[in-house]
Amino acid sequence: MITKLNLATHPFRNRTTPYLLSALIVFLAAIAVMLLYSKMLENRRMNEITRNQINEMQTEISSLKAKGDLVQQQLSPAQRELLLASHKLVANKTFGWSRLFYDLESVLPAGVSASRIVVQNVYRDGDRVNAELDLTVLSRDYRVVMDMIVAMNNSGVFNAELRSQNLQASQWATYTEFTLKLFYRPPFGVNPQAGDMALNGVEQQ
Repeated sequence: MITKLNLATHPFRNRTTPYLLSALIVFLAAIAVMLLYSKMLENRRMNEITRNQINEMQTEISSLKAKGDLVQQQLSPAQRELLLASHKLVANKTFGWSRLFYDLESVLPAGVSASRIVVQNVYRDGDRVNAELDLTVLSRDYRVVMDMIVAMNNSGVFNAELRSQNLQASQWATYTEFTLKLFYRPPFGVNPQAGDMALNGVEQQ
C-alpha cells in the first residue's frame, strides 16, 4: 500500500544555518569592537604624545621669554633704544612696499585718488610685518569715500578709520581732502612685481 505524504505539513527545517549565521555575526561584531578599541587606544596615545609636545614647547617658550626679560632688564636705556631701533630697521627692510601699493590700488574706487601716504610705524606680528599709516585721499563724493572705508574694513587687509576731512577749492574744481588712519596687514602670497605698483600722485614719507 502506497501512502501519499503531504509535504506541506512537513516543511523543510535546517536548524544549523541560523546558529551559523548568528555565530558569524557575533564574530564580526567582536572583530569590529576590537578594531574600534584599538583605534581608540591609538588616538589616546597620539593625544598624549601631542599634549606632552605642547607642554614641552610651552615650557621652552616660557624659559626663552624669561631669559629675554632678564636680558632686557640688564640693558641700559641707550641699549634698549638701540635694540628697538634695530628691530624697526629689520622690519622696514622686510616690509613689502610694492604689495602695499598693490593692495591700495585694489580698494581705491573710481573718483578717489591717493595724494599722500605717511608711514607711522612698521612692526612684526608673528610671521608678517604690518604697518600703521596715515593715508590722504581726494574726492568730490563723500559717499564714495565712506563706501571705500567699508570695503577696506571688509577686506581683511586694511583697518581704516576716517580722521579728518577738509574742503579744498581751486580755479578748476572743488573737492574734499580726507585723512584716514590705516592699519595694514599684508595677505599671504607672492608679492606682485614692483613695476606694476605705482600710485599716481602718492607721496611716501
